[in-house]
Amino acid sequence: MLARASGYHELTMSFFRLAGLSLLAAVLLAVPAAFAADGYHVIRTYPHSTHAFVQGLVFSHGHLYESDGLYGHSMLREDDLATGQTIKSYRLPAQYFAEGLTAWGNTLVQLTWKADIGFVYDRKTFRVLRTFLYDYQGWGLTQNGQSLIESDGSDKLRFLNPKTFGVERILRVTYRGKPVTQLNELEYIHGKIYSNVWMTNYIVIISPRTGDVLHWISLKGLLPAGAVSNPNAVLNGIAWQPETRQLFVTGKLWPSLFQIRVVPGPPGK
Repeated sequence: MLARASGYHELTMSFFRLAGLSLLAAVLLAVPAAFAADGYHVIRTYPHSTHAFVQGLVFSHGHLYESDGLYGHSMLREDDLATGQTIKSYRLPAQYFAEGLTAWGNTLVQLTWKADIGFVYDRKTFRVLRTFLYDYQGWGLTQNGQSLIESDGSDKLRFLNPKTFGVERILRVTYRGKPVTQLNELEYIHGKIYSNVWMTNYIVIISPRTGDVLHWISLKGLLPAGAVSNPNAVLNGIAWQPETRQLFVTGKLWPSLFQIRVVPGPPGK
């Protein structure tokens, strides 16, 4: 497990060394002290690989795709939802730590963490069609039909041109006027951006126009106590199946993928 965890340990230490914050302090900055949150109802539970360090999760054309991270273990996968088995995969060279994933037309677009390079694949064959460069950390990735949307672990979301991958605009995410940081895996649902908040049990729903957090979703208790022992095995992975209008979530190294329904919380958000 040390080999599998070492890449993420490097992420944890280097990011917060640069930021000058402890992990605890950063999480406190990301999550307000008091707020009302929506809850959830589990509709169905599916098996998921406990070796998959989930960094990206997306449905496209009825198929489930996943980006798994860690140096030497990073890959792009297509999974069978019912069984959790891998249908096909592409393993990235060992120098890359795979990150966010989204679909664009008949392609899949995948980020890497610190290598400043992204990959564009043929969705059906996983053949690499092209690469692109950027000068920021790659974390989460989604799209709204016009632009790609990328997170870098801060309070910023970048909107990217899907042809040139140039930055079109930067959106700052706030809740009651204060920055919401640690934005990680992303999904775009019904005109809103959903984001995991790294190292927490929360998903935030963000206005793509203003950057305001419109809702918090608490997924506390989703994974049974004791199901994972690795401290890096945190909630990460949001996928919307548009054909069936179903919402799925999972986490890094989690044994399960959950279909859930969001349950509205008390007023006062």
